[in-house]
Parts: sequence; structure tokens; C-alpha cells
Amino acid sequence: MLERFHIPEEDEIRVNPEKLREVSEQIFMKCGMNFANSKIATDVLLQADIRGVDTHGVSNMLRNYVMYLTEGSAKPNPLWKITRETESTATVDCDEGLGLVVAPLCMDIAIEKAKKTGVGLVSMGNGRHLGMAGYHAMKALKHDMIGTCMTSSTTNVVPTYAAKAGLGTNPIAVAAPALNKAPFVFDAATSAIATNKVRVAQRLGVPLAAGWITDENGNPIMEETSLNIKDDPDEVSNLLQTPVGATREIGSHKGYSLGMVVDILGSILNGSLAGPLRTIKQHQNHFVAAYSIEAFIDTQTFKKMMDEYLQALEDLPPVEGQERVLYAGLIEEETAIERNKKGIPLHPEVINWFESICSELELPFSLVEDKRDN
Repeated sequence: MLERFHIPEEDEIRVNPEKLREVSEQIFMKCGMNFANSKIATDVLLQADIRGVDTHGVSNMLRNYVMYLTEGSAKPNPLWKITRETESTATVDCDEGLGLVVAPLCMDIAIEKAKKTGVGLVSMGNGRHLGMAGYHAMKALKHDMIGTCMTSSTTNVVPTYAAKAGLGTNPIAVAAPALNKAPFVFDAATSAIATNKVRVAQRLGVPLAAGWITDENGNPIMEETSLNIKDDPDEVSNLLQTPVGATREIGSHKGYSLGMVVDILGSILNGSLAGPLRTIKQHQNHFVAAYSIEAFIDTQTFKKMMDEYLQALEDLPPVEGQERVLYAGLIEEETAIERNKKGIPLHPEVINWFESICSELELPFSLVEDKRDN
């Protein structure tokens, strides 16, 4: 993540990942999830925090899922089902279940199909938020496959030349294995900024960069913008965002069209309404795919070529002011090693929320030994 989204070192409170896992599973079960679903949902969130994707981890998203489950806009134990199927494809009705729970299981279906046919594709409708898209794509890695995941999400992005929102942030994730190098894991919204990053900026009190949001008439704001909505979190969801590129001159039509691709594969392909036609705010639809490397090329050859390719990119000379050239997934892999050793950094406000929700749900609060004064 950009430096502006990092918790200031003087504010961070390090928490043991397994303690965070335990309390998160208990919270999910208090909200009605069965044991199996709580473990799946928690792992999706926790891996985001461990990899440094704090916007989609326990720290930033668990409170949202608690709200969805308690207000009834998402089912804790959905009776999802396959409604159409071939040897290599499936269409799934998520039964209003969180993608946190349903998407990993659907990715398992895609992987099993890819083992038989070379490729497995699953389009999921009638769903809810799935957390970090990269988690689901990465499930393919240990099977020597390339994985992808997309989410057709709530409408808050303004298409190029439009005066109102017509798309979601619609993230795309792609994961590809290597032999010895950290795997390539690309996971990004097709908007200039993910909505969850706006929430993090709000918590940290940092401004939004030029080109990330629009004014009320859909015009990109090309200067830094202070949120000034710290006491009204709901306003974050009402901000209008730009596609990747921000303006037509610097490529917003590309981000706009990539967002449409996600709507087509993740919504229309399973019979769900997309974009301006969407009628249920919480409704999110998904698409996952697994591609067997062995179906295309010898797996070891592919992995060796990936190592050489990734290393060649790292070996490029960095521009003045930068230490090195990176690729998607490298920093996250390094962050995971560091956080598994030293703990996950949480903001004091997040610690306070955990203490409050544990009290409300009559759960023991055991994240930290001594809560730091705020």
C-alpha cells in the first residue's frame, strides 16, 4: 500500500495473528456462522492483514461483516448451489452468502475442474462481499495453476464522461506461481482507489490524492482532498470515485472498460443485473477461474521461466529516489514474513472496536496484554 495508508509507527499496536484469528472466529460464530464457515471467513480476512492488505483484513472489514450479518443483509450459513454446469464451468447462486465463505469453495470447484479439463471457470450471483480478491486467486498456486478472481461490486464509480456512478470498484486479481521467487499476485480495483482505502484514509486522517474521487457532478477532483467526514463513516460509501486513469486524457476509459469486463463475467454471465441496473446495494457477484499450467506447458519449465522473468524485472535500474523495482506480490510476501514474526499492526481505534464488540457479544477480550492509552 502507499505510505499514506500505513499506521504511524508511534500509533501501531502489534497483535499476534493467532489471537486475532481466534477472536475473529468467535465473533463470526456469535453472529450466526457455523464453525466451518467462521474458519473460512476468518482465514480470508487474516491473510489480508498478514500480507499487508490492511484495507481488506480483519482490522478494516470485520465490523462491516458484523453489520451485514446482524442486520440480515447477508446470510451466515448460505445454502448456495450450482444452477448450471459443464465439465469446465459452473454457475452458482450464493444465496445471499458472504463471498468470504462461498468464493473459496467455488474456487475449489474451479480447481477440480481444471485438474480434469485444464481450466475451471465459476460465475457466482446473488452474493455479498468476498474480502481480498487475491486470496481466492492464490488458492490455485499450490495446485500449480494460475488463478483469477473478479468482483462485480456496489455502484460508486463514475464512468468516463458520465455525471453519476455507473460501475463498482470491480477488482481483478491474478496469481501465478514461480519456482523460487515470490509468486506474482496482482490484486487491484479497476477504480483509481478502492473504497476500503478511503475508509483507512478516514481513520488515519490523511487526504485523498488528486484524481481519486469526483465532485457531485462527476468531474474528477485533480487536487488533494481532505475528507472532513471523520465523524460520519457512512459518507465514505457515498463518495463518487474515478476509474483507473481518472480522466480520459490519462486513460480513464481503460479503467472504465476493465470495470465493464468484471461486470460482464461476474454478473451478466450468471444472470445478475450489473452497473446502473443493479437494484440491491449489498448485492455483489463474483467470477473465479483456475488454469492448469501443465495443460499448456511443462510446469517446471513455466516456473523456471517465471523466476527468470521476475528477476529480470527486479534487476532493472530503479529511477532516482527509489531503491528497487518491484512486482505485484513481492512486497506482500515480504510483509507476511515480517508480520508472522512481529505481529499485525493495528490502529488504536481498531483495538477499541474489538474491545467494544467483544463486550457487546459477551466474549473475552484478549488481543493485547495491556491496551495502550489513546
